[in-house]
Amino acid sequence: QVQLVESGGGLVQAGGSLRLSCVASGRTFSSYVMGWFRQAPGKEREFVAAIPWIGSSTFYKDSVKGRFTISRDNAKNTVYLQMNGLKPDDTAVYYCAAKRTNAAITSPVYDYWGQGTQVTVSS
Repeated sequence: QVQLVESGGGLVQAGGSLRLSCVASGRTFSSYVMGWFRQAPGKEREFVAAIPWIGSSTFYKDSVKGRFTISRDNAKNTVYLQMNGLKPDDTAVYYCAAKRTNAAITSPVYDYWGQGTQVTVSS
């Protein structure tokens, strides 16, 4: 059974930082792409960042470039999202996801999803 478990969300003031973690288990993810998405109330789920388990490529939503960093620790089967310079517009539930292919990685059509972790940024 594939499981993606996020943690690290919380309440932070604007300008602050949080680091989200996603622990993956249940299979080998070496050929997968791992993504972070977010969904604010009343809005569609949107792409934030992605990284393949193998290789150095990273991908970001334009509005988070320079503030967010996605990384992984293969030994721990964990993907991270370091979020700096947080803004109230970053408030959302953040989801970790896994995708078998590297096609359309910015689209929320992934094979596995975590349960989400709430990030709230106060002004």
